[in-house]
Amino acid sequence: MDFDPVLLSRIQFAFTVSFHIIFPSFTIGLASWLAVLEWRYLRTGREVFMQTYKFWVKIFAVAFGMGVVSGIVMSYQFGTNWSRFSDTFGSIMGPMLGYEVLTAFFLEASFLGIMLFGWNKVGPRLHFFSTAMVAFGTLLSAFWILAANSWMQTPAGFGVEDGVYVPESWGEIILNPSTYYRFPHMVIAAYLTTAFVVLGVGSWYLLKGRFQEQAKVMVNYASWLILILAPTQLFVGDAHGLNTLDHQPAKVAAMEGNWETRTSAPLLLFAVPDQEARTNHFEVGIPGLASWFLTHDFDGEIPGLNEFGNDIPPVGWVFYCFRVMVGIGLLMIFTGITSAILRWRGRLFETRWFLRWNTLMIPSGFVAVLAGWFVTEIGRQPWIVYGLARTHEMSSPVDGGSVAFSLAMFVIVYTIVFGSGSYYIVKLVRSGPTTDQSPQSVRTPERPLSYPQEPAE
Repeated sequence: MDFDPVLLSRIQFAFTVSFHIIFPSFTIGLASWLAVLEWRYLRTGREVFMQTYKFWVKIFAVAFGMGVVSGIVMSYQFGTNWSRFSDTFGSIMGPMLGYEVLTAFFLEASFLGIMLFGWNKVGPRLHFFSTAMVAFGTLLSAFWILAANSWMQTPAGFGVEDGVYVPESWGEIILNPSTYYRFPHMVIAAYLTTAFVVLGVGSWYLLKGRFQEQAKVMVNYASWLILILAPTQLFVGDAHGLNTLDHQPAKVAAMEGNWETRTSAPLLLFAVPDQEARTNHFEVGIPGLASWFLTHDFDGEIPGLNEFGNDIPPVGWVFYCFRVMVGIGLLMIFTGITSAILRWRGRLFETRWFLRWNTLMIPSGFVAVLAGWFVTEIGRQPWIVYGLARTHEMSSPVDGGSVAFSLAMFVIVYTIVFGSGSYYIVKLVRSGPTTDQSPQSVRTPERPLSYPQEPAE
C-alpha cells in the first residue's frame, strides 16, 4: 500500500496541534482566573475565594502539564516531518520559538512551584505575585507562538540568502501585519473558553445543590466576563477578517464560499461547496451582506476563488469551520446577554433552564477555537508560508509508511495519556471545592495587609 508522506505529515501535525491547542486555550484564561480569585481573597478575606482558587488550581496544574507535553511533541515534528521547512525558515522561526522558551516558559516554570506548593512557605503577597507571573507567562507564551504563526500567514521583514530566508528586521517579523489582530483574537478566545468552563461547572453545582457559595462565585464572575468579551470578540474578529482580506484574499473567498469575483456578494448561511465543479449547491444567503461585512459597503467587491486558479485551499473545510466558529460566537453573545437580563431580575442563580444551558455550553469554547484554527491553517493552503513556499515542498524526505506508523502511535499514546488526564480533571470537578478551613488547607491573610476590607458580596 502506498502512503502519501506529505498528506500523512499534515494529518499528524493537525492531530497533535489540535490536541495541544485545547490545553493552552484553557490554561491561558484559567491562570488569569486564579489571579483574580487570589486578589479578591486578599482584598476581602472571604474564604470562598480561596476555596474556589484551590479547586481550580488543581485543574490548572493537570491541564498545564498536558499542554507542555503536547507542545514539546510538536517542536520535534519540525525536524522529523518538516526538515526542509526548518532548513529554509529556521533562521526566522527558530529564534521566535526560542524566545517563547526563554521568556514565557522560564517565567512560568520559575513561579509555578511557588504557586502550587508555597502556601505555608511564603507570604500572601509573594504568593499572589507568583500567581500573577504565571498568568502573565501564559499570555507571553501565546504572544510568541502567535507571532511565529502570524509570520507564516503574513511574512515580512525577511531577506533571502542562497535559498534560505533570513531576518532583516525583527520588529517587522514579530509585529507582522496580522500579529496585531490574531493575538488579541486568540487571547479573547482563550478567556471565553475558560469562562464557559467555569460558568458551566458553577451552574452544574447549582443544579445539583452542591457547593452553592463557591458556585455562585463561578457563575457571577464568568457571566460578567462573557457579557463583556463575547461582543468584543465580534468586533475583533471583524477587524481580523478585514486584515485577512487584504493579505490572504483566497482564504476569505473560501470562508465565504465565493467562486466568482463580484459586488453585493451574499452572506451564505448554508451551501454545499463543490470544489471539483467550482460552484456551490443548495445556497441560502442574504444578498449583499458579505460585501458589507468585509468592505463595510453593500456594493463592495469580494474576490472569487476562480481568480486564484488552483492556488486555493480545501474550500469545504474552511467554509464549514468558519460557520461553526461564528455560530458558537453568536451563542456566546446570547449567553452573556441572557445572564445580564437574569442578573437584573435577580434570577441568575435560580433559573434552571439557563443553568442547564450553561452546562451544555462547557465545550463551546474548545470547539470554536479548533474551528478557528482549522480556518486559519487549512485556509493558508497550498502555502506553508503564504506566498513564499508550498507545503508539499517543505516536508522531510521520509517514506509514507514511517509517517503512517508514527501517526498510529500518536493516536494510541495520546488517547491513553490525555484521556487519563481528562478523566482525572472530570473527577476533580465531581469532587468539587474543599470547604476545610484548617490552616493546612487555607492560609488566612496576615492582617493588616495593604488591602482594605470590603463588604461581603
